[in-house]
Amino acid sequence: MGFAEELKNQYAEDWDAAVNHPFVDQLLDGSLSDDHLRCYLVQDYQFCDAFTALLGQAVASAPSLPSRLVFAAVLGAFASDENTYFQDCFNELDVPEADRTAPAQGPATRNFDQLMRSTLATRSYPKVLAVLLVAEWLYGDWAARAGEPARWPAHAKHAEWIRLHNNPEYNAWVTWLRDEFDAVEPVDVAERQGVAATFAEAVRLERAFFDAALVPADASV
Repeated sequence: MGFAEELKNQYAEDWDAAVNHPFVDQLLDGSLSDDHLRCYLVQDYQFCDAFTALLGQAVASAPSLPSRLVFAAVLGAFASDENTYFQDCFNELDVPEADRTAPAQGPATRNFDQLMRSTLATRSYPKVLAVLLVAEWLYGDWAARAGEPARWPAHAKHAEWIRLHNNPEYNAWVTWLRDEFDAVEPVDVAERQGVAATFAEAVRLERAFFDAALVPADASV
């Protein structure tokens, strides 16, 4: 068992709760309300800056040119396909410009953004990989629950978010990230524990973010 699988199993309670979250259930069956989707996307979009910077740090700290080129390619795809999805959904859901660029951030959003930025500041390749791996692998796991495209929800606002995290290129990226993470598993005990703690916190915050996505509309009723 590699380092990645070991940590996923170690923090399986939060991992499985996120992958099988009611928010995900509603997204996959197309019953997710526009209010909940709007809240989720507005908050999720706030990670784009820190996530882009984290990918940039991976480019800078990767041990070889082949690895740097993988991250560089992902950066380009992230800046195009995913950003287009956000803007299309913001337009469809009538999200005001202020909520696109500077919304009030919930605690889960602030905490995850802080984790990404604090990890960025360490310049530790294994820790950067830990956050990237959790973010991408966990999303790949929940999107895999959707099965074949014929079973996906009818509306593009739901189906396209699934497609972005359930396609051959994305799956290959997640597999590469796992292999890369396993390859740089720290030998030093203290460093290894630090990477594991970063992984665990990222998993916990993914679950908390899904929890938060279902709160606002319910609370306003």
